[in-house]
Amino acid sequence: MLFARIGAAGQARLAAARVLVVGVGATGGAIAHALARAGVGLTLVDRDFPERHNLQRQTLLDDADVDAGIPKAVAAAARLRAIDPDLAVAAHATDVHAGNILALAAGHDVIVDGTDNFATRFVVNDAAVKLGIPWVYCGAIAATGATMTIEAGGKPCLRCLYPEPPPPGAVDTCDTVGVLYPAVAVVAGIAALEVMKLIVGAEPRNRGLLHVDVWEHIYQPFDVAARADCATCGRHVFPAFEARDGGDVLATALCGRDAVHVRPAGRGDAAAAVDLPGIARRLAASAHVVQTSAHLVRFEADGLTVTLFADGRAIVGGTDDPAAARSAYARWIGN
Repeated sequence: MLFARIGAAGQARLAAARVLVVGVGATGGAIAHALARAGVGLTLVDRDFPERHNLQRQTLLDDADVDAGIPKAVAAAARLRAIDPDLAVAAHATDVHAGNILALAAGHDVIVDGTDNFATRFVVNDAAVKLGIPWVYCGAIAATGATMTIEAGGKPCLRCLYPEPPPPGAVDTCDTVGVLYPAVAVVAGIAALEVMKLIVGAEPRNRGLLHVDVWEHIYQPFDVAARADCATCGRHVFPAFEARDGGDVLATALCGRDAVHVRPAGRGDAAAAVDLPGIARRLAASAHVVQTSAHLVRFEADGLTVTLFADGRAIVGGTDDPAAARSAYARWIGN
């Protein structure tokens, strides 16, 4: 690499590194794209599938992926391999939660945030600090973006900035105010560069919160102090791992969508894959099956569109009510 601050030695470190990208939608996809162009090995994790209405914000997904019913992580990995056949890239079409994050993160040099929700970010934060892995927080909304680099020592960490996840309705979402791709591109580029700096050991790094407003041309850093009473990096309590689900089906409304993600409790990543062809045949008698693939079955029933994945998760479209989504899951797929 000709850029002197990275150089040949830094390029070798980039090529040898492995980065976990949590979420590969607009922001995560842009970060993964930038890192892949630098030759960084990647593991992509995303629970979702691509939809036409948000392809304008995607750099690694296209219309053919929608038609084929390919999960975002799998489609994005295929696109990156097409760009660089020698790139080390793996994909997991799964939800990231307290029950699997430690296994997903193990063996990685850096974790980077491409999600759209604080619940997952707090799980990533606690796991990264617990494992001693640096990570980069990144998010975009409307014309703004924010990013923060959390060092391997974890001080300060995301929980120093936000002691608790913002309550529902306290922050804007892409469903209420939208998001401009230029904001995504700018903050994702900064986050990707922070990942590269962590890998090669370069300074300066963004250890505070950096806020960017591309509409108003604002680029504003904020200092973040490590809190001695921080549950994660101060007291090492790691609250995300105390909040593991019990016997209930977990349902979460998705940002920017009239849809709910449903994850059956007790089904870890090691659970056997569900019988998608068998379920499709069973559903055909009472519901309208609109798409089947090796990765999913999509069907319509009761005014809802349900996408069932091979690991038992589902996305229930046509409602933003978690209770209604859980009910639909129980009725059509079972408990």
